[in-house]
Amino acid sequence: MPSQPTIDITLDGAARSIEAGTTGSSLFSQDRDVVAMKVDGAPWDLDRVIPAGASIEPITLASEDGLNILRHSATHVMAQAVQDLFPDVNLGIGPFISDGFYYDFGGIDAVTPELLRDIEKRMKRIVKEGQRFVRRDITEDEGRVELADQPYKLELITTKGAGAEGASVEVGQGGLTMYDNVRRDGTVAWSDLCRGPHLPSTRLIGQGFALTKSSSAYWKGDQSGDSLQRIYGTAWASKEDLKAYQTRLAEAAKRDHRKLGADLDLYSFPEEIGPGLVVFHPKGAMLRHEIESHVTKRHMEYGFDFVHTPEISKGGLFHTSGHLPYYADTMFPPMLADEERDAEGNITRAGQEYYLKAMNCPMHNLIFRSRGRSYRELPLRFFEMGHDYRYEKSGVVHGLTRMRGFTQDDSHTYCTPEQAGQEIRAQIDFFLSILSDFGLDDFYLELSTRDEDGAKKDKFIGSDADWAAATKALQDACDASGLEVVPDPGGAAFYGPKVSVQVKDAIGRTWQMSTIQYDFNQPERFDLEYTAPDGTHQRPIMIHSAKLGSVERFIGVLTEHYAGAFPAWLAPVQVRLVPVAEAFDDYVDGVASRLRAEGVRVEVDHSDDRFGKKIRNASKDKVPFTLIAGGEDVEAGAVSFRFRDGEQTNGVPVEEAVAHIAAVIADRVNDPAGERLHRD
Repeated sequence: MPSQPTIDITLDGAARSIEAGTTGSSLFSQDRDVVAMKVDGAPWDLDRVIPAGASIEPITLASEDGLNILRHSATHVMAQAVQDLFPDVNLGIGPFISDGFYYDFGGIDAVTPELLRDIEKRMKRIVKEGQRFVRRDITEDEGRVELADQPYKLELITTKGAGAEGASVEVGQGGLTMYDNVRRDGTVAWSDLCRGPHLPSTRLIGQGFALTKSSSAYWKGDQSGDSLQRIYGTAWASKEDLKAYQTRLAEAAKRDHRKLGADLDLYSFPEEIGPGLVVFHPKGAMLRHEIESHVTKRHMEYGFDFVHTPEISKGGLFHTSGHLPYYADTMFPPMLADEERDAEGNITRAGQEYYLKAMNCPMHNLIFRSRGRSYRELPLRFFEMGHDYRYEKSGVVHGLTRMRGFTQDDSHTYCTPEQAGQEIRAQIDFFLSILSDFGLDDFYLELSTRDEDGAKKDKFIGSDADWAAATKALQDACDASGLEVVPDPGGAAFYGPKVSVQVKDAIGRTWQMSTIQYDFNQPERFDLEYTAPDGTHQRPIMIHSAKLGSVERFIGVLTEHYAGAFPAWLAPVQVRLVPVAEAFDDYVDGVASRLRAEGVRVEVDHSDDRFGKKIRNASKDKVPFTLIAGGEDVEAGAVSFRFRDGEQTNGVPVEEAVAHIAAVIADRVNDPAGERLHRD
């Protein structure tokens, strides 16, 4: 029998020969954890034939790519279950998303909790049945015939898959692809137009999935389009992983900064003011003041000069900076000012267009340009708590973490090209130290660079040489930090690359915090110069940086990180004094005066509530130190310490109590164990 011809491939970086016609299923038949494969970097189904010369990598179920494929497969199972219940439903798109998936449906009036349970039951039956996902190529004409009763799919075919939010249509290389869910007897249970890939079988979805919610959506995200019902779900590699995720969600819900803000009387979002705008109540304003004061003090110590700029400006300033038209959609519409009218009210001179500022850098450039600058002044660092406004869509705003009005701890450094690398490295260390001050010390870096694709490259300004130099400076700074660096191609600002500090909170979620951006564009646009040692005029490099990002967003993140139980140095109320009975009111007032003399923020509970309720209220309000005084305490000149975890230390002399509290606050202790009173 003649031997089969062979082809050469690369498997996990090693050269290998295999028989022509070998599929991924055959290649990985001995490894049950492999559910798909990468072929030259692109994910493929295992049943596809491996081409000659290909570079092959396995994809396991628990990997990021494997979970995405699992979730995409679960989307198809959900759509099949929905169409079982509603045969005339119109199918939209169904991509995987972070931690889950969704599918859009037309022709369903409402999705009730009961309907979600029915859909999930049907999904479990499909999963147990072990249907195979079978890929087949079709032409556009074949697709139009096969999907004649599906208007949204027909539109996707006509527009070559153009659509919002990840429309799953494969176009090119010969046409479109359909996926059939095939039963064990060979009959087709369900089909969908999709680019794939998918798991070999529905059985691999297992028990690690659940439907989570539904919402209204618009076809292709266009509010003028058809209204659809979107059903969301989550899927994981195992039932245990699903339960762990659900536990994380429950913990996140308890930590929701919007709920805690109301419970702790920190801030609110009045409907009368509008979406994306916040008012800080006295306790929240004190928390904000402490954060801003500490960050401002750290900037002064580092060598930044404090500046302040207005919140409104002529539109021409933002044309000069290049932000208009790049950022026009996220800036509030302009208003007219300075127009002149005659006695009859007719406009005799057109007014200027003024914009609410969305960023502070153009105004800082004007400060730099206000007089001649020498190389001896560089690096020159400006810092501002700038009040900015961005026109976020109302459906996108979210508590403190996505706002229309916010405060940036914004800074801009002007330096020579030779100074830029060292300045960036030093500022990254500065960022990390500030975040550590607040108890955030689990970070990695993300390096955002220009998209090098020819068509997408046009949205970035500047020469290739400028981008190469800027990117190298940031890459070198990242490497010097010793932290993990994650690439983000295409994520740069239009004027230069950036590095962002990604911080993990107490429950493992990642938040973008500090950013640093290399800008060779604005110094040119604003004609910024400094006098070099040889007397020539040179362009400075401009470095944008923010440590917290937005003060409001940082407060939201910090509230969730600490679940509202802020360290004593940040807590709006640091000590609450509770007399056991009214007879001891004067005594606790005296202790409160001693604490206030040390700069401690104190409340005394003189309410009519019973003693037990006063203690519960202090716990509910997450006050770091509750000091209790009764008859024995008064006689001994002492207080009883009660900590947030319910532990209590009795008979502590007032002087010792005051000294301990003042020391914990002065040392900016972030670990709750460090707030404890340890006595010999």
